[in-house]
This record gives sequence, C-alpha cells and structure tokens, in this order.
Amino acid sequence: MIDTDQVESCLRRLDAVEASLADPAVTGDRKRYREALSEHARLKRVAHAAAEWKRLRAAIDDAEAMADDPELAALARSEAEAAAAALPTAEQRLLQTMLPADPLDERDALLEIRAGTGGDEAALFAADLFRMYSRWCEAHGYTLTVMDASQNGLGGYKEIVCTVSGGERPYGRLRFESGGHRVQRVPVTEAQGRIHTSAATVIVLPQADEDDDLDIPESDLRIDIFCAGGHGGQGVNTTYSAIRITHLPTGIVAQCQDERSQHRNKEKALAVLKSRILDARRAAEDAQAGATRLTLRGSGDRSQRIRTYNFPQNRLTDHRIDLTLYSLDRIMEGDLDGLFEHLEASDLRQRLAALNGA
Repeated sequence: MIDTDQVESCLRRLDAVEASLADPAVTGDRKRYREALSEHARLKRVAHAAAEWKRLRAAIDDAEAMADDPELAALARSEAEAAAAALPTAEQRLLQTMLPADPLDERDALLEIRAGTGGDEAALFAADLFRMYSRWCEAHGYTLTVMDASQNGLGGYKEIVCTVSGGERPYGRLRFESGGHRVQRVPVTEAQGRIHTSAATVIVLPQADEDDDLDIPESDLRIDIFCAGGHGGQGVNTTYSAIRITHLPTGIVAQCQDERSQHRNKEKALAVLKSRILDARRAAEDAQAGATRLTLRGSGDRSQRIRTYNFPQNRLTDHRIDLTLYSLDRIMEGDLDGLFEHLEASDLRQRLAALNGA
C-alpha cells in the first residue's frame, strides 16, 4: 500500500534538492554535488511515477462520478476498467522508485569471468560469456575495457577481467550476474557428438572510488613487473609492462597487462585491487554483523550455481527465480534485457516484502 504522505514528502524533497543544485556551496563541493545529482535523478523518477499513479486514481474517481449519468455510464465504466487494470503496475513502479537507492548501483562495474570445471570447453564457454556481455554493453552505450586476460590455445579464456563504465547504472544492471554459470552442449573438441557439462564463474564488483576513503600504504603492497602475454598484441607482448600487485595483509592480488605503459597498467591494477579489497571488507562486515542477505542484490555467492545454458534445447534457466527462457541463441548475442528485467522485478518483490515485514 502506498503512503500518500510519503509520496508528498518525496516531492517536497525534490524541490529542495533542485534548489540546492543552484547553491554555490553545493556546486563547489564535488562530492556533495555528485550526491545531489544522484538524489535528484532518483526523485525525478519518483515524481514521474507519482504523476502516473495520481492520474490513474483520478481517472477512476472521475469515472465513478459519471457512473450515474445514463449517457456517459458505458464510457465511464470502460475508462474505469482500463485505469484499474493499469493501477497495480503504476503502484509497483512508484514503490520501486521510492525504495532506498543503493549508491553502489551508480558505480562502474568490475567484471571477472573465470573458467571452471570442464577444461578447454570451460574456457571456450568463458569466452562466449565475455562476448555475450560485450555485445550487451555495445548495444547500451557502455564502455568495456579489458584489464587482464589469460587465454588457452583454442581462443577460450581461463580468466578475463574487465571494467564496464559509462551509461546508466553499470554495476546496478550487472550485479545479479555474480555466481556459477553452467553450460550443457556438444563441445567443439568432442568427436563423438556427446553433450558435456562445464562451468564458468562470473564475479561483478562495484569499482572503488574516492568516497571509499581507502588508503593503502605502499609498504602493504608487493609490485611485480613481468612481460605481458595474451591478447595485448605484439608490441605489448615483448615489453616488460605488465604489473601484478599483491596486498600483503590480505593476500589479494590484481594484475593488468592491457597497456604498453607500465604506469597505466599499475594504475589499472591498483583500481582492481581496491575493488577486491572493498568487496572482501564488506563481506567481512556483513558476517560480523550477522547480516541476512534477503535479496538477489546481496546473493553474489561465487559458489552458487545461478544459471544453466542448455544449447541443444535453446534453453536458459535462472535457478534463483525459477525462470526458463527458450531464446538462448538471442541471449548469447547480447539480448539480455528480458532476463535482466525478470531479475530486477524479482529483486524488487523481495525488497518490498522485506520492507513490509520490517
């Protein structure tokens, strides 16, 4: 049920935030200005959803007022039925916009894909997943940048690490992809035509930024320089420009060999390292606080098998939400929007149920 007072409170807050965007004290503070812009965007979504919700409620009230007029009764009944049918969707959309926003959703994403069980076929599947996400990023205006990659002899990836930036909510759109992805198909290496099962792991992390206040002393880092290899090209592969950084207190490692410049590789590797350290820190804080992860957005368990890709049946099954789609061919070409919409809708239902329970 929607609280009308809460809606009006959000709309008043929108006026206040719009006024603050013209305040030199806010515009001159980069952090405050970015936070104000983010809140303004969220409250504008609330305003648009609230306007539609109010319009439908008013249409129902107007139709009921005309119900006693013999000449308008049929038209009124038709309009009331149409508005009543659309009202639940409008209410759901308004509730969604009013839920507390996760500031991490707006961040760039760190996307890691690793081959699991299945040898060369698992590495080929990891490459297929990378291509799938690349196609989706390209279609939606995101920039995908490879940071590090380890290939096998067949063009598959043992591991590939990249960033997804630009566009709307990079981490927010991809965050549900973390977990185990299983494939069932006849591998190109199979001479008998038998279906094999192999797997890959996908990890999606929000990228660290200056708001995290993560200060890592140089004494906590071990930096190794080595000759790059793999996808970087001949010029990269023959120079000692690749960087591997180890965070000594935690043992967390990050490396980058994408650039010819040793300095740029160090910058990128350090950015990856910070994201991994922050993820480990958040997981530890959740464990210490006994936090219960009730929603999909908190269920990025690396060991959880979240999805099966069955090529002979052209079937994709997401086990978390009991969803089966018979459009795997299009999904592997980057047509992920339908899948993402189902995941976001399920996450919304769980968050609303948790909110109502609280």
